Order: sequence, then C-alpha cells, then structure tokens
Amino acid sequence: MDIEDRIASLGLSLVTAPKPAGNYIGAVTYGKLVYLSGHGPSDADAKYLTGKVPSEVSTEEAYNAARMVGLNMLATLKSEIGDLGKVKRFVKVLGMVNAEPSFEQQPYVINGFSDLMVDIFGESGRCPRSAVGMGSLPFNIPVEIEAIIELK
Repeated sequence: MDIEDRIASLGLSLVTAPKPAGNYIGAVTYGKLVYLSGHGPSDADAKYLTGKVPSEVSTEEAYNAARMVGLNMLATLKSEIGDLGKVKRFVKVLGMVNAEPSFEQQPYVINGFSDLMVDIFGESGRCPRSAVGMGSLPFNIPVEIEAIIELK
C-alpha cells in the first residue's frame, strides 16, 4: 500500500509543511539521509498547541500532540523528497517534552510519534530514540521532535 494511502486509511492527512520559525530549514538531504529539524504540534492553520505537561496539557493530550508532530514532520519530509515511498527507514529520533520537574512519562508521550510511524511505515518506522524532559520549549509547545531518515 502507498504510504499516503496508509495515512488516509488511518483517518489522517498531511497538512502543508510547516514553515520554520527562524533562520533555518526544515529538512536537508545528505547522501541517503534526511535530517529533519525539530517540529512542534501545529494544526493546518499553523496554530500551535501550547502548555507544560502535565499541569497544562495532560499526558494523553501530549501523546496526541506527538502524533500531530509526526504528521507535520511527514509533510516536511514529503516536501523535501517528493514521495514518502522513498523512505527506507527511520534511523534516529529525539523527542523533547516541555515537562514539569516531577514528570516522568516522557517515553509515553513520545510513543505518540513512534506508534504513528510504526502504524504508517511498519518496522521501518521503529528506530532508536531518546525521550527527554525540558524546562521549556519554543513558544511553550508541549512536544518537539527531530529525526533522521534513510532513503532507499
């Protein structure tokens, strides 16, 4: 099944690739690797979900925010490579959670992203990753994720 058909079969769709919020680019291809900049949870209108986990954004909402980040990243990836069918595998993911000091469920939050990538790409979407807590993130977003992807 085509990757975009798989995304649609999950009841999801890609938005327009989000524009960087500063002097950087969203993706760069180097050989067979694509490096994706950190992305946050923005909707089709480029409005960001905001709040610290879990005091302002529940753990479940943050999990869903990580899924939203995944779709944004795939939109950027498609913009960079033209066809998501060119993805061979995810190589490394860094997930950051805007967390209260006592919050310990960062891996669960970033599972929102990881679960989505496995749902879309199968075992090629499963990869090494880090899930860490941060004292703050840009624009007070609850989740930021970056990734490295290998192309076929």
